[in-house]
Amino acid sequence: MIAKLLKKYREIIVYVIFGVATTAVNWVVYVAMQKLFHAEMTLCNAVAWVVAVLFAFVTNKLFVFESKSWKLSTVAREGVAFVGARVATGALEIAIPTLLFKLGLSQTVFGIEGFTAKAVTSVAVIVLNYVFSKLIVFRNRG
Repeated sequence: MIAKLLKKYREIIVYVIFGVATTAVNWVVYVAMQKLFHAEMTLCNAVAWVVAVLFAFVTNKLFVFESKSWKLSTVAREGVAFVGARVATGALEIAIPTLLFKLGLSQTVFGIEGFTAKAVTSVAVIVLNYVFSKLIVFRNRG
């Protein structure tokens, strides 16, 4: 029974695992930028997003959607579609926490300014990224 459920929902389970890992990469870079370089919130988000997108492409291609083809045309199509989809959600990742922060969702948690705004945005971005990857980027697995 459990094995059947795991097989049926393998893609979603693995996506969630790597989605959490990607979010962790994003947050680690965000916090490092803020704490080590005292960078402005928007810059912290932008740099964290770029690093997380690179990590996410590799893990989504290999482990989540199991796209086996390394033909240049396939990797290029997937890469362009992936980055395009992530640019759309990346715009949200950069803009929404700052907007939410300015609207009053400005709680500092664990010494991290804007923690609550960043957390709300992260959940929405994970869901949107799955939908784009499933329906657009890795739809023709090879």
